[in-house]
Amino acid sequence: MSEQHNLVLLTFPDTTTWRYAFDGAQHLPGLRMAAALERSADGVLEVKDTFTRGAGVATVGSGLLGGLVGLIGGPVGVLLGFAAGAALGNAAEEHFATEAGAALIVLSPRVPDGGAMLALEVREASPEPADELAARYGVPVERIDEHTFTEQVRAAERKAEQDRAEEPPGTDRAEEPADGKRADGES
Repeated sequence: MSEQHNLVLLTFPDTTTWRYAFDGAQHLPGLRMAAALERSADGVLEVKDTFTRGAGVATVGSGLLGGLVGLIGGPVGVLLGFAAGAALGNAAEEHFATEAGAALIVLSPRVPDGGAMLALEVREASPEPADELAARYGVPVERIDEHTFTEQVRAAERKAEQDRAEEPPGTDRAEEPADGKRADGES
């Protein structure tokens, strides 16, 4: 059986058991990243925890490679090569973190009030390990193919860019409340 690259979602009706499932999810075969989202009863969403397998590897690996290339220039070359390589690796990890943030925004409407959701990026040879984890906690499993979900995120990004482009000049979104209602009664 070939591997499927999926986003696996486990949705919890309350916030009492997701932590145990999150800990168990970190041992799933093929897990690349996990995030726990929790929504309070009054609708406030929080990212409660994240896990990334291999976090920091790109930064350290690029730094070491840069240091090796820098051997040609002597001790100063090693230092400069390591610094340049680490900076490039860190940039790659920052880009990945930005992409993950956009993905969590797309998932946020699926988190029920007073509940939680685990979002697991997994390369699955079989659905059984994640299905067994969900069954252990009595929660449903939803799978979204990597390509389908990536397109959903890209569409949301395009919509956000379009909305920003249509705003009148001088609009400061940072000062606008989350519910879109201003204190003076205007929206």
